Amino acid sequence: MFAAERRQLILEMVRANGAVSLRELARVVQTSEVTVRRDVRALEAEGLLDRRHGGAVLPGGFTRESGFPQKSHLATAEKTAIADLAAGLVEEGEAIVVGAGTTTQELARRLARVPGLTVVTNSLLVAQALAHANRVEVVMTGGTLRGSNYALVGSGAEQSLQGLRVSRAFLSGSGLTAERGLSTSNMLSASVDRALVQAAAEVVVLADHTKLGTDTMFQTVPTDVITRLVTDEPPGHDDRAATELQALADQGVQIAVAGGAAGPEAGPGVDSVPAGRQPRRDVPLPGQRRTHGAGPGQPLRSAILGEQPPGERAARVADLRRR
Repeated sequence: MFAAERRQLILEMVRANGAVSLRELARVVQTSEVTVRRDVRALEAEGLLDRRHGGAVLPGGFTRESGFPQKSHLATAEKTAIADLAAGLVEEGEAIVVGAGTTTQELARRLARVPGLTVVTNSLLVAQALAHANRVEVVMTGGTLRGSNYALVGSGAEQSLQGLRVSRAFLSGSGLTAERGLSTSNMLSASVDRALVQAAAEVVVLADHTKLGTDTMFQTVPTDVITRLVTDEPPGHDDRAATELQALADQGVQIAVAGGAAGPEAGPGVDSVPAGRQPRRDVPLPGQRRTHGAGPGQPLRSAILGEQPPGERAARVADLRRR
């Protein structure tokens, strides 16, 4: 495929989906991520799209929301790894809330094996994934069906969450930045997500690396409310993703990275956990600011190593990884 043909196809994919990862672009145009990255830079120089961490989005800084059919085919391997890791946080007999999204749908499929679990959700996809789990109780909110993501939204959904209290909320979104936190492109979805957050003692965000550094219109969870981020390992060349992860860690967010061995490319203070393994829970977060995050079996491995000199910090990272 000639460069002009590749770039036209890349542009069509971004216009159709709103945001596409470099990995997905490389797969579709059947070339390397290095080549795709050059194409994306060229298209950005022409003002036809904007680069983001590990991907490309529509120009203008704020991506529009993709529909479910497009989202379900994006970053599928990354979502699977994130769901595997996040499921390890959930224990028998817990009550949790799970928001709408394709990543949370993957999580729900794994929660079907947790006995005694109660899941409150506004997502038809999450409810469907748990429908045949005879040891899991599913509680759905009220509300109006939003067909683009199969979620219940509106005042009915928000009112049904009043007075609810659960241990954790698992949420996804359209973008995540250290400056603004989690955000989404739809006002109704954002409002319900905020109600879900109010019901939970702890907030866990599930976001693949392509969403890091992406900012969309409506804030759902400010950074200082996010207890944990479960994400996938960014590509080794993506320095901006590592920078964003470190910025989130510096603000007190505990981070677990699924899908690969830890290495320098993951960024300082960020731990990688192979997909399918539960995160270690025996290392508390130094200087943790959130009192609700404490408790048996809750903390992930620390994403912050304190205000140590660079040499000591590097030694501490190496020691944690050897464990």
